[in-house]
Amino acid sequence: MPAPSTIDLIGAPIEIGTSEPGAVMGPAALRTAGLARVLRDLGFTIRDQGDLNPDCAPGQRDFPAIRAWMIEISRAVETALDGGHLPLVAGGDHSLSLGSIDGALRHCGRTGQPVFVLWLDAHADFNTVETSPSGNVHGMPLAALCGEPGFDDLFDGGERPLLDPRRIHLFGLRSIDAGERAIVTQRQVNVVDMRTIDEFGVVAPLRRILDRVAAENGHLHVSFDVDFLDPAIAPGVGTTVPGGATFREAHLIMEMLCDSGLVGSLDVVELNPFLDERGRSARALVELVASLFGRRIIDRPTEPPLEA
Repeated sequence: MPAPSTIDLIGAPIEIGTSEPGAVMGPAALRTAGLARVLRDLGFTIRDQGDLNPDCAPGQRDFPAIRAWMIEISRAVETALDGGHLPLVAGGDHSLSLGSIDGALRHCGRTGQPVFVLWLDAHADFNTVETSPSGNVHGMPLAALCGEPGFDDLFDGGERPLLDPRRIHLFGLRSIDAGERAIVTQRQVNVVDMRTIDEFGVVAPLRRILDRVAAENGHLHVSFDVDFLDPAIAPGVGTTVPGGATFREAHLIMEMLCDSGLVGSLDVVELNPFLDERGRSARALVELVASLFGRRIIDRPTEPPLEA
């Protein structure tokens, strides 16, 4: 990726949005697995911003606590983008995307770029308070960001940028609740489920997404949930769903994202070291992030144009 050359690494040890403890250790595990070192080896300047620590009571698990996290994450992401840096938010459960995408929306609201979201996840995460079977907010961030009802306590009531659901691309979907399925369909969210990937692979569907983002000069936010991967590869997540992406499929996705030069912000979420096996999931994630930022086995020469 030719630009930006500086990555702001932002730790978000949040697990308020899930009922499974352990995601709070995710940022530390990614750092231990060498995330910053690998990116530095690829030539990037890394500004490790440490772990965010919003003002909420220990053990507080309600909307005001999630709102505190969202505000802190949003400010950190917006500041990074305003400074010409690429924010990489390391989590932490998927409720953190409330903040990372909000920060991108606020920045792009000033630059005039539309925000697209590539949601690499086994789940749609488009539940509302009414449709969610569990009540866990890590299954609701997209609905909240798109302005679905029931999330007033997450926001300050003032004007805020909304995410256009038609610019969301769910990729790798294989588990969806009945209520959110109806909303996803009504809001015209784009879906590439695992059946589509089984039939056509990852290249054609992803290329269509990237072509659309490029055509609209969009800002692409990538949200990478560990459970996008098959649990045989990455068991360190609290919401495993069999039949996920293979390691090679995931690498190809990251390589294509790198080649596109379109990724403007990234979050890596739901890593739960407590459920992992000797750091296997954290190491896999670091390898995949390295591919997104340009690590290659061998440089591929540009082929000369065919003669007419």
